[in-house]
Amino acid sequence: MECELIRPALALTLLLGILPAAAGAVEVTRAPFGKLADGRAVEAITLSNGRGVTARIITLGAAVQSLLVPDRQGIRADVVLGFSTASGYAANPQYFGATVGRFANRIAKGRFALDGKSYELATNNGPNSLHGGLVGFDKVIWVVSGITQGPTGSVTLKYVSPDGDQGYPGALTVTALYSLNEHNELSVEYRATTDAPTVVNISNHSYFNLAGEGTAEGVMHHLLMLPAEEYTPVDKTLIPTGEFRRVAGTPFDFRQAKAIGRDIRSGSDEQLVFGKGYDHNWVVNRAPVASSRLMARVTEPVSGRVMEILSNQPGIQFYSGNFLDATVTGKSGHIYRQGDAIVLEPQLFPDTPNQADFGSARLAPGDTYENKITYRFSVSRG
Repeated sequence: MECELIRPALALTLLLGILPAAAGAVEVTRAPFGKLADGRAVEAITLSNGRGVTARIITLGAAVQSLLVPDRQGIRADVVLGFSTASGYAANPQYFGATVGRFANRIAKGRFALDGKSYELATNNGPNSLHGGLVGFDKVIWVVSGITQGPTGSVTLKYVSPDGDQGYPGALTVTALYSLNEHNELSVEYRATTDAPTVVNISNHSYFNLAGEGTAEGVMHHLLMLPAEEYTPVDKTLIPTGEFRRVAGTPFDFRQAKAIGRDIRSGSDEQLVFGKGYDHNWVVNRAPVASSRLMARVTEPVSGRVMEILSNQPGIQFYSGNFLDATVTGKSGHIYRQGDAIVLEPQLFPDTPNQADFGSARLAPGDTYENKITYRFSVSRG
């Protein structure tokens, strides 16, 4: 299937005037990725570095549709969940690989106040607003605004969210710059500006299985390290209580790498009951930092694939795929089940606009919101 997709992509790039990459450079190609029911076209942009990593980004949801990564024997596997067609994404809005916003994660009861004014948001997760509401960034088609090739190849996608979109104030202009370099680092840099004060929190919602998305085994054997001393516990609707709780002595302690499944069925911790597993925010910093730092490390012991995630954000939401319910069949024909993948989202803390101790999600005219996420791939020698 990979070769069948790449060949027409190469042909189309010549028609579009995009030259093949020079030796040693990251090749960037562009091809159709089908249409939605209303006739709107979706495109796919493929970045390939010649060192075994190939990422395909689609304009629907500015999403990572495919990510091929080699194991310690050099055998490549697609390590993200998703669909092979645009219609698959439209029919099954599970945020696979998607850019999520305007506000990633949950806002309690779909309400917040800003500069003395109250705002009502679209609610789509019980009483709460999740990942931007009913029509978040994952469900819109972004515009390709730039492509570059060289030692680092990239594509820039753009979307303008109008004033009042899903209840949020201000017209928000957002870009997602995906780039791949020769060091097997895939990055996405989100930037946003506004014409009126608003709140912003944008992240990527890729579901990862480093054994391969089509494999029979899930991710409970993956080894996860989160360099966080605290996490933010939640109520029954998965809204943070406002507490910063120490991870020491709890199933939430990932400061030393451990298997994801080791403590996940611990009946002694109410938090795991609320989340049906892990669906919580870990506090790596109390506020955004100037430069990226390590947020998570994941190792798949059999293949040896290692993924490190870096970002400038203060928190990382770790979700253990608890709501995958075997009702969706993915791109390789594998039925996605509970625990088949994990999501790791660097971001501001959930419900920040309503939590006085969580910092600020406010974006003012003239300022720029930034979240740069890097996925660094390597192999352990076992």
